[in-house]
Amino acid sequence: MNPPFRLRLLMSSLVGLLLMACADHSPPAPNRLTPAEQRAGWRLLFDGESFAGWREYRKSTFPQQGWVIEAGCLRKVGGVRGGDLVTEAEFEDFELSWEWKLPAKANNGIKYLVLESRPAAPGPEYQMIDDILVPDAKHRTAAFYDVLPPGPNAQPRPMGEWNVSRIVVRGNRVEHWLNGANVLEYELGSPAVRAAVAKSKFKNAAGFGEKCRGRIMLTDHHDEAWFRNLKVRDLAAP
Repeated sequence: MNPPFRLRLLMSSLVGLLLMACADHSPPAPNRLTPAEQRAGWRLLFDGESFAGWREYRKSTFPQQGWVIEAGCLRKVGGVRGGDLVTEAEFEDFELSWEWKLPAKANNGIKYLVLESRPAAPGPEYQMIDDILVPDAKHRTAAFYDVLPPGPNAQPRPMGEWNVSRIVVRGNRVEHWLNGANVLEYELGSPAVRAAVAKSKFKNAAGFGEKCRGRIMLTDHHDEAWFRNLKVRDLAAP
């Protein structure tokens, strides 16, 4: 016997609601912001289709080689020197989120609070690397490169798989996140950071490790690297 019309209508409505709920919770397409992210103030740094908003470090144009857009990703071409990329915009208090992957034995990083007046030490670097290459924890993935190591909960996924990273800068406080875990916290300009910088390769760089307003940099370490879902939001007080 067929169910009554009202029961069929109710079942159809429930199925429709379930499908809508699943659609609302499905992951967004790469390089797209959800309505919730838009309301929270996020904006894309890479739209998946163009190099808009980026240029070569200490230059006014985008590199002619070394960086390409492929499958909706910003890809650093391995073995081709293209130069470091920086955002045209500057940031002071912000949250940066991005997805990245590297092939085996590759090395890359994102620098922030980057100053072009200090080329030997532009800004702190969030390290991204195949950890089998580095016995020193200060050089492992999610470290403040050569200055502070990440915690033991810093677990990058196998090379070739996508990782999700985040940097939060609010006042002097900085957080490094990796795959949903807060793996490093430090205070810009603090005695601990100054002591760690004094033991690093940046010991002679005046002002390194202190708060400033600067750009975000994608580094060119000559290896292949993939980026997508680069997005940022301003955390400055209204």
